[in-house]
Amino acid sequence: MNPLKLQGAVALVTGANRGLGRALADALLGRGVKKIYAAARNSATESSLHDARLVPLRLDVTDAAQVHAAAEAASDVTLVINNAGVALNAELAGAAVLEQARHEMEVNYFGSLQILRQFAPILAMNGGGALLVVGSASGLTNIPFFPTYSASKAALHSLTQAARILLAAQGTSVFGAYPGPIDTDMVRELAMPKAPARDVASAILEAAESGQEDIFPDAFSRDFGRQFQASPKASERQVAEMAAAMAAGSAA
Repeated sequence: MNPLKLQGAVALVTGANRGLGRALADALLGRGVKKIYAAARNSATESSLHDARLVPLRLDVTDAAQVHAAAEAASDVTLVINNAGVALNAELAGAAVLEQARHEMEVNYFGSLQILRQFAPILAMNGGGALLVVGSASGLTNIPFFPTYSASKAALHSLTQAARILLAAQGTSVFGAYPGPIDTDMVRELAMPKAPARDVASAILEAAESGQEDIFPDAFSRDFGRQFQASPKASERQVAEMAAAMAAGSAA
């Protein structure tokens, strides 16, 4: 697989208005990209106020019409960063768990699939380019206090693997990023160390530029990734022990 080439690239970042998406957009600006389509449901990142390379793009990844319109507007992209996501912290026995799980799947999996479906032909037309999918360490081993979110990210991980195989024929490199907890609004209530979004974004791009197809961009995910690659079952036990310790701490 070819390393990610950012100098002169035209990028699309979904969920670019805050959190990791905004950090990724800012990091791309420092790496010589030609243009960034900063896609978000509401407003674009504030960086658009001081960098002409940022083009705000209204995009709800669950809206097929908006995804199609975004593909028409951003027909010059050479890099797609599939970052938009949602975590609802659903309890398996909760009254709203089915509704919440469906919404997580709509955004995290089906939304990513819609982006892939619309933009893969554009990447091919523009020479192949690259797709960078922001998954989660919880998509490799389910984190039990985010059970349905983890399941949606597991589906996304599987889709990323398929895309890597199927898009290779058109010259598209596919990278999967599997961060741990990041200091964003999504996991603000989670009582555990969180990596700064800016550091995670920088590590993701640096790893992709070096040609790493599976990226673990922070201390938690690097340890987690090593454990998972050595033994998925041991990783499952490790997560269970972590969850039990956190539950005991909350009860104390």
